[in-house]
Amino acid sequence: MGEKRVGVGDVAPDFRLKSQDGQEVGLKDFLGKTPVVLYFYPKDFTPGCTKEACAFRDSFEAFKDLGAEVIGVSTGTVESHERFAKEYNLPFKLLADEDGRVRDLYGVPKAAGGMFPGRVTYIIDRMGVVRHVFDSLTHAEQHVEEALHILRLL
Repeated sequence: MGEKRVGVGDVAPDFRLKSQDGQEVGLKDFLGKTPVVLYFYPKDFTPGCTKEACAFRDSFEAFKDLGAEVIGVSTGTVESHERFAKEYNLPFKLLADEDGRVRDLYGVPKAAGGMFPGRVTYIIDRMGVVRHVFDSLTHAEQHVEEALHILRLL
């Protein structure tokens, strides 16, 4: 796949997806108001994704203090996201990108030789510009540290 990957300095592509509570959520909803930490993760309830989601949950107040919105995206269903959010008490939106359209829109690469969806976090400023991209399948918790660090610099 020779798709363009969204990178630093690019305007983040807009999208609308359903969250775990069935509401439509779009990037435009936050433009002009708040920075967005948009993180793509492989799958609900897997060890790395659970660790990452819980790290975002445990730092949620720090993100709120910085005025940022945290949004997780995976190809799981609304129902799966609802169970995942409830089980781990996740206070942020999880969006169901069931057909992988938004993942493709951002050019999120596959990991492990194309076997698994990748794990990539985008820090998007209030104006919708990508300020930082962190791509690491194996360092799940580092996505949270990177995001907080960059938000403090904005």
